[in-house]
Amino acid sequence: MEALTQRARLVDRRPMNWLERIYLWEIMKGMRITLRHFFKKKVTIQYPEQTRTFSPVFRGLHILNRDEEGRERCTACGLCAVACPAEAITMEAAERLQGEENLYREEKYAAKYEINMLRCIFCGLCEDACPKDAIYLSETFAPANYSRKSFIYAKDDLLIPDPVTQPEEYARAKGLIDKVKNSKS
Repeated sequence: MEALTQRARLVDRRPMNWLERIYLWEIMKGMRITLRHFFKKKVTIQYPEQTRTFSPVFRGLHILNRDEEGRERCTACGLCAVACPAEAITMEAAERLQGEENLYREEKYAAKYEINMLRCIFCGLCEDACPKDAIYLSETFAPANYSRKSFIYAKDDLLIPDPVTQPEEYARAKGLIDKVKNSKS
């Protein structure tokens, strides 16, 4: 009981004088703090006009690569889906028919390839696991959306443009992939 009374402090209950009642001293202290912060360098980035610089090892949105003939490189081996710790990648394999009469089948491809960006942790393990260099993480970050369904990216959203039908867009996307390759090696 004695320890409690020793730690207790008495509160000053004296009445305030007129200078304390108008709070002038407290207002001046607040203005001093405000003016001190007013002249400091701003840390806010005005996004559409300014962009911040990212680290060279930044991992952004996924890109599915194509070969020189315009076919996607993904052979639906499933290694990226197995390597993904968040289980964000789902795929279904199909066989690509080749030849004039489609008599023989040559290789598999991903008929369905989806990445759930709400689950993705951008670790890059899918990129490391791919034996065909079909998937890359670009330097662009995921945009904001209003629905959960718009965060599930299908194969058409992830594929770079076709080099045969869209050569300019393909060259631009290929330049981004080469830039990512060079920065990671």
